[in-house]
Amino acid sequence: MKLKDYIATVKDYPIEGVMFRDITPLMADGKAFHHACELLKEYAIERGAEVIVGPESRGFIFGCPIAYDLGIGFVPVRKPGKLPRETIEVEYALEYGTGTLCMHKDGIKKGQKVLIIDDLLATGGTMKAAAELVEKLGGEVVGLG
Repeated sequence: MKLKDYIATVKDYPIEGVMFRDITPLMADGKAFHHACELLKEYAIERGAEVIVGPESRGFIFGCPIAYDLGIGFVPVRKPGKLPRETIEVEYALEYGTGTLCMHKDGIKKGQKVLIIDDLLATGGTMKAAAELVEKLGGEVVGLG
């Protein structure tokens, strides 16, 4: 199965000059979504992941079912003001601006092997920021999916 066939490209979204990759067709097709999750699950096993980290909101879509299936934890990375307890934060570059991401200070244990999962990679800013949060807490990033 070619997962690329289930991802739509939307020109000039959310702003002019951006080619947005829409994963909703993949999510709407049960077989394609299952296949994508299975591939990510295999990768998590290969990398020895002990916890999954997922940036909001589409990192939740793939990260949670994989963490559930493997019986490991899921730690959300969110925008400021969305997590109820003490957090750490980092600023990062977006394809069309800047942003800030946060994680609970107790979300990752020192030495824990972490796989970061998101839906796509544009500039790499979100993944880099999530990795920085993990490393600030003493976790080891073992892969990006």
